[in-house]
Amino acid sequence: MRFALVLGGLVLGGVLVSACAFPYYMQAIGGQVGLLRQRVPIEEVIADPAYDAGTRDQLGVVIELREFAVSELGLPDNGSYTTFVDLGRDFVVWNVIAAEEFSVDPETWCFPVAGCVSYRGYFDRSRAESFAERLRERGLDTFTGGSRAYSTLGHFSDPVLNTMLNRGAVDVAATLFHELAHQRLYVRDDTDLSESFATAVEQYAVEQWLERGDQSEALEQYRSRLARQREFAGLVARQRERLAGVFAAGEDVATMRRAKSESFDLMRAEYEELKSGWGGSGDYDGWFSGDLNNASLVAVTSYQRWVAGLRSRLESLGPEAFYLEVEALVEQPATERSTTLERWNQASAMAALANNR
Repeated sequence: MRFALVLGGLVLGGVLVSACAFPYYMQAIGGQVGLLRQRVPIEEVIADPAYDAGTRDQLGVVIELREFAVSELGLPDNGSYTTFVDLGRDFVVWNVIAAEEFSVDPETWCFPVAGCVSYRGYFDRSRAESFAERLRERGLDTFTGGSRAYSTLGHFSDPVLNTMLNRGAVDVAATLFHELAHQRLYVRDDTDLSESFATAVEQYAVEQWLERGDQSEALEQYRSRLARQREFAGLVARQRERLAGVFAAGEDVATMRRAKSESFDLMRAEYEELKSGWGGSGDYDGWFSGDLNNASLVAVTSYQRWVAGLRSRLESLGPEAFYLEVEALVEQPATERSTTLERWNQASAMAALANNR
């Protein structure tokens, strides 16, 4: 999630903020500045035996990935991901998402540069959890999750973090391509499109990188993982639609709470049925083990809502023409933009059905 990009507007623009927002901005500025001060050039890390061999090897892969991203995908060539920071923890930020008890639409917070986004992020987990608790006291559903990376959209030279390196080369590639895609295009006030765009580029780029590197086994595994991800995203989308219908019915509070609870029970059962066809894979067991609520759904749909249609357009047009098309799309009014994205999703679904016949 891209919370820290708001720092660009705050630090560079000298934005004035209200007293109640001041502590939030100060923790964000302090966390960002502290992170930037720790940067070490990747070449120095690779040459330094004080760093473990696994980290040095993965940073060597990062150099290759970054060159591939620039030369083959037209992603930004700047100072980002040329340095390294070891934070000594598993996540760089913790993000808080919220929604009303009887709404599947997220709460939003507005910032300089970033515009209005459907999350708030903290460099300190306890601060994130305290903020989430205050939202729950107001009666909102909340979701708090750690993020292994974020983008400042090129306002700063983002470093590679140790949090990006602990899940294998394919995940390093996915994270790097995703964050560079945010630097290529960010849509103010539209989290769903911003994240779906970056996810579509990420998926396309990882497949291209694996194909060019003749890594057929890794490519097959990645495509299988994407297939499971699409099925999970479809499950979440259906749940969101189901709840929207419950809430739109306008029943009394007790009835809606009961229907909401029963709907999530049904969703858990649907997941178990879905998982039975995955050959023992439990990719989303952790997500289902948590307290599911409206905010949990938002955390997924922001990244997946428009991916299918965008990915189809990217494969059809190629990177540069695709970027230009989406840049033109961003200029449309929000309602027209959503209509176009819906049409692209539908075309992708129809194409998938035709291919499976």
